Amino acid sequence: MSRKYFVKFVSEPRNDTIKTIVGVACAARAISEGHEVSVFFAAAGTRLLEPAYIEELNKEMGEDSTVVSDMMGTITENATLYCSFASVKATLGHSEGDGALIVPDDKIKWSGPPGVIELSSASEVQLVY
Repeated sequence: MSRKYFVKFVSEPRNDTIKTIVGVACAARAISEGHEVSVFFAAAGTRLLEPAYIEELNKEMGEDSTVVSDMMGTITENATLYCSFASVKATLGHSEGDGALIVPDDKIKWSGPPGVIELSSASEVQLVY
C-alpha cells in the first residue's frame, strides 16, 4: 500500500552527519518501496543540495563510496522537491539560476512556510531531519 511521505531536511547536517545520511537513506528507501515522497530542503538542510557537501558525505561512508550520491540521485529523480530560495541564499550563498545545486532549479518547487504546512497536512507520514 502506497503512502504519502513528507521528508523535511532543516537541521544543520554538519552537526550530525550520520543522522543526515540516515534521513537521506529513509527518503530513498520510501521511494524505492513505491511511496509518494515529497522532500523539502529548508534552512541549513539546503546544504544537501550542494555537490561538494554530498562528496563529504560520500567520504563519511568510505573513501571511494558513492552511496550518498546514489541515494540523492534516487531522491532528486523521483521525489517532488521543494526548497526555500531564501535558505539557499543564506546557507549556500547561491542565487536562483546560477546552476550551483545538484538539481536544476526548474526541478524544484520554490516555497517557504506555507508549503511546509500544506505538505505536512497532506501527508500520511512525516520525517524531519
